[in-house]
Amino acid sequence: MVDFIYHNPTKIVFGKNKESLIGAEIAPFGVKKVLLCYGSERIKSDGLYKKVTDSLVKEGIAWVELGGVVSNPKLSKVKEGIALAQKEHVEAILAIGGGSVLDSSKTIAVGALVKNDVWDFFIGKVAIEKALPVFAVMTLAATGSEMNGFAVVSNEETKQKYSIHSEHIYPKVSILNPELTKSVPNDYLAYSAVDIIAHVIEGYFTASTQPHFQSRMVESIVKTVMESTEILLQNPEDYNARAEFMWAATQALNGSTTAGTNPSGFPNHMIEHSLSALFNIAHGAGLAIVIPAWMQWFKNQNHAQFERFSKEIFGLDSVDEGILALKNWFAKIGAPVHLEEASISKNEISAIAENAAQTAVVWGMNAVYTKHAIEDILHNA
Repeated sequence: MVDFIYHNPTKIVFGKNKESLIGAEIAPFGVKKVLLCYGSERIKSDGLYKKVTDSLVKEGIAWVELGGVVSNPKLSKVKEGIALAQKEHVEAILAIGGGSVLDSSKTIAVGALVKNDVWDFFIGKVAIEKALPVFAVMTLAATGSEMNGFAVVSNEETKQKYSIHSEHIYPKVSILNPELTKSVPNDYLAYSAVDIIAHVIEGYFTASTQPHFQSRMVESIVKTVMESTEILLQNPEDYNARAEFMWAATQALNGSTTAGTNPSGFPNHMIEHSLSALFNIAHGAGLAIVIPAWMQWFKNQNHAQFERFSKEIFGLDSVDEGILALKNWFAKIGAPVHLEEASISKNEISAIAENAAQTAVVWGMNAVYTKHAIEDILHNA
């Protein structure tokens, strides 16, 4: 195990009806006005909006709204939010939704305090030095954004999907009520499961130092996600399965699984971001296509860990059997596992690889993930 410092400043409030506490959680920060960001108008018809705003009213907190945030959050919507936040002089951002809403909110929190183009932070031209405080009420469990300092946004003009990372954009408080995820349809439940698994296996397979404790944490999360997903596909009302799924999603990307490991890469996310940017495919769906293809390409670089994965997750002896078992499980829950299932032609591989190779440069992964290497991976899909 290598030396590390672990610090996560986000407070998690977990359980039924906890969204009614959001006002009381924001008030101690001295905030009197927030930008309330959300995606679907469904939060108004299902009563969640009223619960949250009643909580704000109780604490004397005013708000302005930014709705319409979509999956694969758009830079144009973020810029709209920045302009609104600056015009209204808000003091914090409150996200109600899933990872896309929270990623947009984090980016708005950064952009509201600067004059430069917020995209400059994504391409490494400017470092993040401050941000408005961010709070969250989660309605989907997948990205782990509720307890980390990452945000991902798609630039519609350049067809790039990039990320930022900063200690300044960790949410101050995130409310996690598993009951709020009941409205998630089965296809997005499946995509969420794939995303969570992707978050933990990236480091599990690519870190050169992987302590047994960290491996066991990853394996526990993968098994929990697989088990709870299958339960929820059969019985969406199972609260305990929703709770375990939601907490596993948070743990998957809050830094705990990679503490004590060597720096690792996120090649599956790097490649998938190009699928999302170019074809607007759901992130988890894209990952389900990329992961088995990448595993087949990378397996000999860390054979022992792939062998361990096969044994611990599926009780199988060979690496190839384990890769196939994961691919088959993705298909079983309804995620696509081949490019053509997402209506992406083999003829698009070169363009995807070109786009992903640009991301590899920004992420410092271009020595290994050249355009040619990415093409080889995609041909496996």
